[in-house]
Amino acid sequence: MTAIRYELIKTCKQTGARLGILHTPHGSYETPMFMPVGTLATVKTMSPEELKEMGAGVILSNTYHLWLRPGHEIVKEAGGLHKFMNWDQAILTDSGGFQVFSLSQFRKIEEEGVHFRNHLNGDKMFLSPEKAMEIQNALGSDIMMAFDECPPYPAEYEYMKKSVERTSRWAERCLKAHQRPEDQGLFGIVQGGEYEDLRKLSAKDLVALDLPGYAVGGLSVGEPKHIMNKVLEYTTPLLPANKPRYLMGVGSPDSLIDGAIRGIDMFDCVLPTRIARNGTVMTSQGRLVVKNAKYARDFRPLDENCDCYACKNYTRAYIRHLIRTDEIFGYRLTTYHNLYFLLQLMEQVRQAIREDRLGDFREEFFEQYGFNEPNAKNF
Repeated sequence: MTAIRYELIKTCKQTGARLGILHTPHGSYETPMFMPVGTLATVKTMSPEELKEMGAGVILSNTYHLWLRPGHEIVKEAGGLHKFMNWDQAILTDSGGFQVFSLSQFRKIEEEGVHFRNHLNGDKMFLSPEKAMEIQNALGSDIMMAFDECPPYPAEYEYMKKSVERTSRWAERCLKAHQRPEDQGLFGIVQGGEYEDLRKLSAKDLVALDLPGYAVGGLSVGEPKHIMNKVLEYTTPLLPANKPRYLMGVGSPDSLIDGAIRGIDMFDCVLPTRIARNGTVMTSQGRLVVKNAKYARDFRPLDENCDCYACKNYTRAYIRHLIRTDEIFGYRLTTYHNLYFLLQLMEQVRQAIREDRLGDFREEFFEQYGFNEPNAKNF
């Protein structure tokens, strides 16, 4: 038995979307699923108990940030990330690659790894496939990601080709360096930008390693939505049907539905927590910026069709007041609502797959949310 196992339950006759179960050392979870992001071993403003209450299953933490603070040795000494943060359900850790490439302006990519500057204090640092595995093995996450290069968008074909080939070699090194395959599953990351032949090359290389799961990386990095959907349409069929497929960094409601239709099982994104701290919430009627003046005397809940803790107990006017006065409770309420909204959306997606009507659900949701309106401002 491998640490991570995917069980296919049903395929939607209308769209081909998959209903499944992700089996991990810390529980089994229905897919398609959205995974809240807890970068520094916490989902911002939320307690583990609240996350369970709203139906969260797998959550993410960040290899790079935990390496810097508090240090993976301390987490290991605490008994691993699950004990350190008091989370007894599944955890996925990314490899740190995205942060190295996005946070550090001073970096040098070599075959051995990446030289860069610590974004906190400017210290010189080096991250390699072996180091990324060492850190994640110490953290003890259920799912760990191979160290890859995250190329910019757009990127020239020749650069992308070299990047894909290097990512494949790095994945092999990650597999060799992985010390805990019995209780930690290593996922590979398919890269290639919008070049179909490079996506095929990347998928072929990684599938040959027979990893327990695969991610599609390099999307949601500035490309138009139709490009992302097109890439998914020719990439997900290249991945094994008996293993989970994970689309990294995607969390807008439309992309969750469109990704599921294209065969994706797992999603994560900081979007719901980040926009919550700016006073923006997702509702069944679309995007709502609760800090706006027009809600000062609005005594309705954030979403009249929502039964989350925030909507059952507090009004738009009160939450606006909290955010305008920089009260932490306001950010907690908007964060709770946004995470609950996406977790409930994925439950609705799973139910629509069960009933072979995900295509119809997409049309209804897009119409209600406002995605079908010309020039609609959503996420």
